[in-house]
Amino acid sequence: MATVRSTLHSNLPPPPPSSPPARNPTAASPRYRKPLTTTPAEHAALHPSEAASLLTAAARARDLRLGHALHARLLRTGTLLEADAVVANSLLTLYSKCGAVDAARSVFDVMPTGLRDLVSWTAMASCLARNGAETEALRLLGETLEAGLRPNAFTLCAAAQACFVSELFHSACGAVLGLVFKMGFWGTDVSVGCALIDMFAKNGDMVAARLVFDGLVERTVVVWTLLITRYAQGGYADEAVELFLDMLENGFRPDQFTMSSMLSACTELGSFSLGQQLHSLALRLGLESDSCVSCGLVNMYAKSHIGQSMHNARKVFNRMPKHNVMSWTALLSGYVQRGLQDNKVLILLCEMLSEGIRPNHITYSSLLKACANLGDQDSGRQMHAHCIKSSLADVNVVGNALVSMYAESGCMAEATQVFNQLYEKNMVSISCDFDGDGMGQDYQIQRMDVGISTFTFASLVSAAASVGLLTKGQQLHALSLKAGFGSDRGIGNSLVSMYSRCGYLEDACQAFDEMSDHNVISWTSMISGLAKHGHAERALELFHDMISAGVKPNDVTYIAVLSACSHAGLVNEGKEHFRMMQKDHGLIPRMEHYACIVDLLGRSGLVREALDFINEMPCKADALVWKTLLGACKIHNNMDIGEVAANHVVELEPQDPAPYVLLSNLYADAGLWDQVARIRSAMRDKNLMKETGLSWMQVENTIHEFRAGDSGHPRAEEIYTKLDRLIRDIKGMGYVPDTSIVLHDMPDELKEQCLLQHSEKIAVAFGLISCTSATKPIRIFKNLRVCADCHSALKYVSKTTGREIILRDSNRFHRMKDGECSCGEYW
Repeated sequence: MATVRSTLHSNLPPPPPSSPPARNPTAASPRYRKPLTTTPAEHAALHPSEAASLLTAAARARDLRLGHALHARLLRTGTLLEADAVVANSLLTLYSKCGAVDAARSVFDVMPTGLRDLVSWTAMASCLARNGAETEALRLLGETLEAGLRPNAFTLCAAAQACFVSELFHSACGAVLGLVFKMGFWGTDVSVGCALIDMFAKNGDMVAARLVFDGLVERTVVVWTLLITRYAQGGYADEAVELFLDMLENGFRPDQFTMSSMLSACTELGSFSLGQQLHSLALRLGLESDSCVSCGLVNMYAKSHIGQSMHNARKVFNRMPKHNVMSWTALLSGYVQRGLQDNKVLILLCEMLSEGIRPNHITYSSLLKACANLGDQDSGRQMHAHCIKSSLADVNVVGNALVSMYAESGCMAEATQVFNQLYEKNMVSISCDFDGDGMGQDYQIQRMDVGISTFTFASLVSAAASVGLLTKGQQLHALSLKAGFGSDRGIGNSLVSMYSRCGYLEDACQAFDEMSDHNVISWTSMISGLAKHGHAERALELFHDMISAGVKPNDVTYIAVLSACSHAGLVNEGKEHFRMMQKDHGLIPRMEHYACIVDLLGRSGLVREALDFINEMPCKADALVWKTLLGACKIHNNMDIGEVAANHVVELEPQDPAPYVLLSNLYADAGLWDQVARIRSAMRDKNLMKETGLSWMQVENTIHEFRAGDSGHPRAEEIYTKLDRLIRDIKGMGYVPDTSIVLHDMPDELKEQCLLQHSEKIAVAFGLISCTSATKPIRIFKNLRVCADCHSALKYVSKTTGREIILRDSNRFHRMKDGECSCGEYW
């Protein structure tokens, strides 16, 4: 016992410096209590058993106000709290269960030493462990042992709960386990077993959690459900399913919590057939009406991307006896993730509000994604206003969605402003004066705000990537290292994505290599980054490394793999990977996968084969697939199939201007100006506008935006002078403007003038006069696909200036150096 006590004490950090404890006005100080009207009967002393029963009832109801009233009466009518351990412990337990830490501590501190028993010590330690004072809880448990008290199951559960914190887990876990063995609770007590399973699972050690489970002599539904849930939450969906089947074979009846966790595991696996079987089981067990199970079913069907799955999600939703914010969010998210009927999402929001249900932060993030998909800036701004009114705009997941929505809508000023607000909310700048070498210098040292987490860092890094704010991303990287979060996998994944999306592939590779533990997101981010930067072969090699490492690819991984094949024109390899995802990994293709194959075939000139592939799909192709085919028809001037594809897109998404624009381009290439005029007239009648092209770049922490023919920049005169000089130089090297891409019936001279004022060319000219370092690449971002003429012109500019130009368009990266582009003319 002495050895365990010393281990507990030696591995704990020193106590914090003494300071007045923080006071909770409603929990600790009588002067803040609302005055109570008393009667003569209330001045009568309570019998100990009566007082204990009332306090126990208040604890069960979590009624803190009643607890305060009983506490006040006990203080007025006698000395029970100082004389009766059962009454004092009941009051202590009540405050503990209500989370009133200060009040619980005040009761514990005034208890006479002789009155404190094991229940008192355990209740106080449990209160501390549950309310963020884990270190103090373990120190109190050490004092319990020093007092000569023998811990029981509840004491050990409190100790295990204190070790949920990673630092304490590594320092005190061994001592806690030693106590469990020493007291004879290993494998014999279900509550202790559950606490240990939770302790290991929350610290990522699922092997040890399974050993605890396997060592239990008796197992209940609660134990089975706990481990299944922790497997599902930890990304071990296969293990969760296997354990669930073992549970059924052992004759246990799953409850609503088991089913909810299993539906999450099934959704993660993408196993639609298993989800249907779980739905059937839920019906047989009478659990479908449970709100958590129904939400899980809605979420599972919404994410299955198969046939009538969204219809099934709506049917489950409609059968729910009562909707809540979780069920609405699951349904709305399903429509958004499917990329279908984004207009319907906003209509559903109105229905949700009419039921009196307020959206939460997850709801708003999905709604903002719908606005981004629609390119609807007005709805996005209205949603932003709702977020502000609901005090949710500063929540990281909402702020991130706002940044993405504005960036994808081409509103870079608003995107940058939202990011800066999010950044400033989480990072506090303080000024410090350093006096070195006889000179005073001011430094801005950024530190973390109270409570900042790894999730906060990951969210901010992702937001920085959306806007292309590399400098902020690098600062966040440095701050995360200073905060001791360098080994966090979530932050590592965000850094890989951020560096890749900002055009720093080498840094992305370094961030990936420095990660000690890669999951499927890590591998997928790196594979996608390599593919978009024109390194398809390296991307496919990394995919094989992922398989060799035993990591199972998911549907997003295969989108990255198929995109890599498409970017490099690897038709046979792409077809083989499409087959493998189904045969070897049991993944059912989503529309995005079918679109990738259509893109692969179409870019390679196999437009007819792409159409045949669509006609042979087991499900009806959506607008994304047909738009992909239409884009291929534009590249290869296939008007017949282009008309077929355009008609399908118009039928599926009549408010989308893309098919009209692409078909107009086809007619313009063929010189059919009457048809072009007819389509443009139809667009005007339907109030459809082509998305405006926008290019931007960051120079010295400032985002500079450019549109075609832009003359509003403060340095516009210098920019156009530089651009005129560049055009003369590259024409001398062989550049010929491709006037065929100007879709207006006008003289070639005017067409050429239009081409020379495209936003990419203006941005490059500005980059050359602003970034004078010859070794520094010029980095440009564009919201649309770069046109063929700008692509050709920028390659010539890279050769005549000797500068590397890195352009990120809506599809991929183009690294142009010495007249060559990394895309290999596939984009």
